[in-house]
Amino acid sequence: MSSDSAAREAMGDSGPVWDVVVVGAGPAGASAARAAASEGRRVLLLEKAELPRYKTCGGGIIGPSRDALPPGFELPLRDRVHAVTFSLNGRMTRTRRSRHMLFGLINRSEFDAALVETAKAAGAEVRTGVTVSRVEQHGPAVPDRRTVAVVLGDGSTVLARAVVGADGSAGRIGAHVGVKLQQVDLGLEAEIPVPATVAEDWAGRVQIDWGPIPGSYGWVFPKGDTLTVGVISARGEGAATKRYLEDFIARLGLAGFEPSISSGHLTRCRADDSPLSRGRVLVCGDAAGLLEPWTREGISFALRSGRLAGEWAVRIAEAQDAVDARRQALNYAFAIKAGLGVEMGVGRRMLAVFERRPGLIHAAVTGFRPAWRAFARITRGSTTLAEIVRTHPVARRVLAGVDRD
Repeated sequence: MSSDSAAREAMGDSGPVWDVVVVGAGPAGASAARAAASEGRRVLLLEKAELPRYKTCGGGIIGPSRDALPPGFELPLRDRVHAVTFSLNGRMTRTRRSRHMLFGLINRSEFDAALVETAKAAGAEVRTGVTVSRVEQHGPAVPDRRTVAVVLGDGSTVLARAVVGADGSAGRIGAHVGVKLQQVDLGLEAEIPVPATVAEDWAGRVQIDWGPIPGSYGWVFPKGDTLTVGVISARGEGAATKRYLEDFIARLGLAGFEPSISSGHLTRCRADDSPLSRGRVLVCGDAAGLLEPWTREGISFALRSGRLAGEWAVRIAEAQDAVDARRQALNYAFAIKAGLGVEMGVGRRMLAVFERRPGLIHAAVTGFRPAWRAFARITRGSTTLAEIVRTHPVARRVLAGVDRD
C-alpha cells in the first residue's frame, strides 16, 4: 500500500482512524493505552473527568499490583505497611507484624494521574472531559467492517480499529459487550483528617475488621495526616452497611473528627460465562467485572487485565476480517480466564468460607502461623491465593468442605 493510500485509509469523515481507542483513564485504561502505544500504534485515551480526580478506593497496592506497573514507575506511596491489626467485629483484636513491607498505600488521584502520564510517554494521546455515549460496530457512522465508531456526548464520532472499554462497572462499553455480573457489593468510605498524634499511632499499620454482615469487612488505611476508613458488604444491606461504618469509626475513637470526604461505590464481579469482547471491542478491569471476589481488590486486576487488553487490541486492530478479529478476541479471553479467572474462582470459594465462618478466618490468620505467613506472602506478591490452595492440603480441604455443603 502506498503512503498516500495508507493515509487515506487512516482518515474517515470523523477524522483519523485510530488503531486503538481506550475509554476510561483509571489503572485499567491507562495500562491498556500504554501497552498499545508501546507497540507503536496510534492510541487515543478518553476520560470523562478532569485529572487528577478523587476515586473511592482503599488504595492498597499489593505485590501483584507492583509487579504489573510499568518499568521504572515510582509509586506515590503515602505509607508502607509492616503491621496488620485484625479484629472480629471490634473484638479479639490482635496485631501481626512483618520485617518486610507487606504492601503500600496510595491516593488514587495521584496514582491514576501518574499512570496516565506513562501512557502519554509511550505515545498515547489523552483527552479528558470527554463523555462516551455509545459504540457502534454497524450502521451509517461505521465506514467499513474493520472500524468501530465511538460516539461522544457532544454528538461527534471517533473511529478506531479496536476499542478497549475501561470505563468502570457501570460504563457504556460493558453494556455494549453484554457483561454479566454475579456479585455486587456496596463499599462506603470516609477520608478522615487526624492530628499528628493520631497519625503517628497508625503509621505503618492498617486494621482489617471482619464485619457483622455476612461477607463484610472494614479497613483503616493510614495516609499521612489522613486515615481512609471504609467498609464493604453485599448490595441490599445499605442501612446495615452504613451502621457498620458508623460503629466502626466510633469504636476506633475517630467519631470526633470530621471526614473531608464521605463516599460510596458499587463493586461488581463478573459471572463465569460473562463475555469479555464483542466484535472489535474488548473490556477490562471493572468494566469487565474483574476483581477478587473475597477482598474485592481490584487494582491488580485492573493493571493486569488492562495490559493484556492493550496488547490484544493491537492484534485486533491489525485483523483484516471479522474471523481474525474474533480469533484474537478469544485469545484475549483465554489469557484472562487462565490467570485472573482462576484467581477469581478461588476467591469466590474463600468468600463462601468467610460468609459462613468469619471467626475461622480470624482465628487462622491471628493464631495459626502458616496462615499469617500465607497472608503476608500474598500481599507481598510472592504467591497467590490460587497457588496456596493448589499446593497446601489444609487449604484444599477447607474449600472442599465448603463445596460439599
